[in-house]
Amino acid sequence: MYNHAPEGYACPCCYLVRQAEGNGLEPMVYRDDVMTAFISLHRCPDHPGHALVIPNEHHENIYDLPLDLATRIHECARAVALAMKKAYSCDGVSIVQNNEPPGQDVWHYHVHVYPRYQGDNLYAGRRETTTTEERAAFAGQLSAGLGDWTPSA
Repeated sequence: MYNHAPEGYACPCCYLVRQAEGNGLEPMVYRDDVMTAFISLHRCPDHPGHALVIPNEHHENIYDLPLDLATRIHECARAVALAMKKAYSCDGVSIVQNNEPPGQDVWHYHVHVYPRYQGDNLYAGRRETTTTEERAAFAGQLSAGLGDWTPSA
């Protein structure tokens, strides 16, 4: 419907899902047959450990996403937000989901879950690339915070 991926788009989220099915390339926070939560490859310096929740199937944006899948993904985003509160002792969280330019730059539906702190100025920060080791440490904290959580649907 409202799609912007160029012809032949090599989706990085689909690549990550395929890699996770094989050798667990990225440190995962949560994974099941429907969705994956992981620590973002990019971070704002004042918000380390921000997570993404994605469907394992390719859906470009909210217009393409089936409602039952949206429910599962947002239930997981909520669980990740609660795990962040425990693991990071953050003051709050922001959940962000962009559709179409100018906000969306990866053409696979994804929900950002950011830890928030008083006066942190999330939307004015710069982005940095993270290391696998850094992501693994944050993924371990959030996975521990999730405990035995499983989606209800």
